[in-house]
Amino acid sequence: MTKKTILITGCSTGIGYDAAHTLSQKGWRVFATCRLEEDCIRLRNEGLESFTLDYSCEKSVQAAVTETLMRTNGTLDALYNNGAYAIPGLVQDIPREAYRAIFEVNLFGYFDLINKILPIMQDQGHGRIINCSSILGFTAIKARGAYNATKFAMEGLTDTLRLELGKSPIKVILIEPGPITANIRINSQQHFEKWINWKSSRDILFYEKKLIPRLYSTTN
Repeated sequence: MTKKTILITGCSTGIGYDAAHTLSQKGWRVFATCRLEEDCIRLRNEGLESFTLDYSCEKSVQAAVTETLMRTNGTLDALYNNGAYAIPGLVQDIPREAYRAIFEVNLFGYFDLINKILPIMQDQGHGRIINCSSILGFTAIKARGAYNATKFAMEGLTDTLRLELGKSPIKVILIEPGPITANIRINSQQHFEKWINWKSSRDILFYEKKLIPRLYSTTN
């Protein structure tokens, strides 16, 4: 019996990591992608098929699709868009380039990948597309504006795609996880340090008393 196949993004840690291992254990053939090759090596050592996919790079997305289809002889049963990151900071403190950067990964990369995979699923007559949003895709939280914006937009595009596909055999699914144990907070530290000039903020006390202690906390 041929195994069902799925391409999953953002598999270095968290939801993507758990999904990749769980589906593999349940008999799926999983293509677990990560942004960094060092993480792919670790996953390969754990028994998964893994190669790089960087949402911010169109060539990387195309290369991952090509690699996947080469391994499956041109078919794919499911796509799970999962990788994303956050930029903690107040809306008025986030520069334009930071918004561009996060939208490239959290939104544009998702739909670039979908648009490359969807014709394959349409030609084969079946498929499932799963987009990982968040409770922050429908509920705003202070200092999560950039992440909120990408998830709100992603939910709108996902719902629209589902309507456009109508009664076709391609299923479009949106999931909205709540708080979980993952590295997104730790990973967001580098983006905070790169983009947020908090010492010049009009609300510097918010950063000093609330955001920074939480962001750099050693406990969950």
